[in-house]
Amino acid sequence: MRQGSHNPIGVFDSGIGGLTVLKALMAHLPHESTVYLGDTARVPYGTKSGEVVTRYSLKNAEFLLERGIKLLVVACNTASAAALPALQASLPVPVVGVIQPGASTALARTRGGGVGVIGTPGTIRSGAYQRALEAGGPRVRVKARACPLFVPLAEEGWTTGDVPLLTAREYLGDFARDGVDTLVLGCTHYPLLKGVIAEVVGPDVALVDSAEATAEAVAALLEEKGLLAPTTGEKPPSHDYFVTDVPERFMEVGARFLGRPITHAEQVDLKF
Repeated sequence: MRQGSHNPIGVFDSGIGGLTVLKALMAHLPHESTVYLGDTARVPYGTKSGEVVTRYSLKNAEFLLERGIKLLVVACNTASAAALPALQASLPVPVVGVIQPGASTALARTRGGGVGVIGTPGTIRSGAYQRALEAGGPRVRVKARACPLFVPLAEEGWTTGDVPLLTAREYLGDFARDGVDTLVLGCTHYPLLKGVIAEVVGPDVALVDSAEATAEAVAALLEEKGLLAPTTGEKPPSHDYFVTDVPERFMEVGARFLGRPITHAEQVDLKF
């Protein structure tokens, strides 16, 4: 199918977390239609090799291309770190990951060069954010830390109260003391915990939400390529959801990440 301004934006993630990216896209680009694929049968990607993550990512992209997308958003930090070059080289549509937009925003906001990055163990271990930050600002000092307990807390809805606050203090209590003035939330789950993270690091540390930064990058790229959806039309934008495992939990938990109900999600078999 020929890609044009009326075609949807494709978004994929290993599961539910990418819905925070979709939420930001919907807010920044309210006239755009979207197609979201959560590879819930194979989540998490962070424990898998780069070769396997790339293979999964290419299959996800193939599925979304069949639905006529005009641009692909890789709303998964692990896939952005491992598979973005392969996707950009092989796809006929623009591809945007979540790492470079978050790093670029942090570089623009830091006042003293102290930038923190938090994410899953796989994302931090990959060094992708660290490389992007250091390449963009040679004098930047990067403090990176894996915060694995944030993911189950977000999925269970434990985003306020003593448990997430104590967890955040354990992970982040030394960030401000070590000169970090800008903190990248390098996992799509972490925006749900933005309140407790901000409380722990303090008001002098700017938080960078990679989902918001990615949405801004997508909007700029669509405008540059003349692919923005018309702001007036007969039909409202559509938002379709697909998963590779049973959809019930995705719909229930995903509604918290998206900030609105998910009334239908279709299970699909990607036939690896």
